[in-house]
Amino acid sequence: MTAPVDTECCIVGGGPAGMMAGYLFARAGVKTLVLEKHGDFLRDFRGDTVHPSTLEIMYELGLAEGLLKRPHEKIERLGGNFGDKHLRIGDFTGIKAHYPFVALMPQWDFLDFLADEARKLPSFSLSMNTEATGLMEESGRVAGVSAKGPEGEIEITAKLTIGADGRHSTVRDASGLKVVDIGAPIDVFWFRVDRDPEQGEDVLFNAAAGRIVVTIDRGDYWQCAYVIAKNEAPKIRAAGLDAFRRSVVDAVPWLAGHIDQIPNWDDVKLLTVTVDRLEKWSRPGLVMIGDSAHAMSPVGGIGINLAIQDAVASANLLAGRLAADTLTDADLERVRERRLWPTRVVQFVQVQAHRLILTPLLKDKEQVPKPPLLIRIVSAIPWLQRRFASWVGLGVRPEHVHSPRAD
Repeated sequence: MTAPVDTECCIVGGGPAGMMAGYLFARAGVKTLVLEKHGDFLRDFRGDTVHPSTLEIMYELGLAEGLLKRPHEKIERLGGNFGDKHLRIGDFTGIKAHYPFVALMPQWDFLDFLADEARKLPSFSLSMNTEATGLMEESGRVAGVSAKGPEGEIEITAKLTIGADGRHSTVRDASGLKVVDIGAPIDVFWFRVDRDPEQGEDVLFNAAAGRIVVTIDRGDYWQCAYVIAKNEAPKIRAAGLDAFRRSVVDAVPWLAGHIDQIPNWDDVKLLTVTVDRLEKWSRPGLVMIGDSAHAMSPVGGIGINLAIQDAVASANLLAGRLAADTLTDADLERVRERRLWPTRVVQFVQVQAHRLILTPLLKDKEQVPKPPLLIRIVSAIPWLQRRFASWVGLGVRPEHVHSPRAD
């Protein structure tokens, strides 16, 4: 057992929600410790879409220009292929934002940048290779976390603990908070192949008979999501890698030249999709944010940005009070009250997209799919393309930075 650690705010999880919350609470003068169980942020196939809502927050913090010096690609328009028919479904260029585009940036670059900026704040600390193993309680109140670090077990006491450790949250499991499973009928295989510069400039969605492949432009390669029906992964693997490659090329013919870059199944990662949320997001001494509070579908790439919105709202509501030592346990419920409505709206839309678009497209394995009526309507009306882009890019009830900044 190493020496106990005492802090004012302990944040479990160094993902987008945890790092943004860590930055904002420390910026407000709160002694803040973020725990990240890995030694770095280098993980493939994490959400890489930095939406205009997140860029707006970075602008308000004076960090946007520095962030955008990191390598990234811009998505200004979204399109989809249904067989050989191409439709435009989103146009970000007309939305009201300082940065009217989606920045495609490896999540590790985003997190490294935020960590570098946070380390400049005297109240901020980041412990890598440190994994929370449970919650510490005193008289029914969460008083910190137990953790395992490079030098052994640690007890960290904190006035406020924030669970931001993702959809497989240790903190959530230890908290006893009840999870409502909304359900998702899909899973996703993630992989990457090289990109030729002239290929598919605004193509994101590709549908063929019974197949859906999302292609995300990452400059010199495509990050690809092969959408499958729930629990079909063993069947697809059993059919063999050659059959999988052919199926991908059937949906996206212009990947044929590089499809052999998937040499084995180790290069195809399975994302088990879940959509759920907690009934309550807090207990005395503890509040949950991001995927720990509400796991999202990858539809729309909204999860990372919704998590960051949670972090901003948490800091707006709690950081000043914690810095002034006036925070009460009753204040913690205000985070859920603020963020529940946008979470429910996004999850509802994602569930409808599963039901009305993805599931029907996956079921018909014989015919080239006809674009759904809603998508045909959006493609025909530029105003709807801008509205769709605004909903995806800015979301509902976007947050703005109102948390204090310590002198």
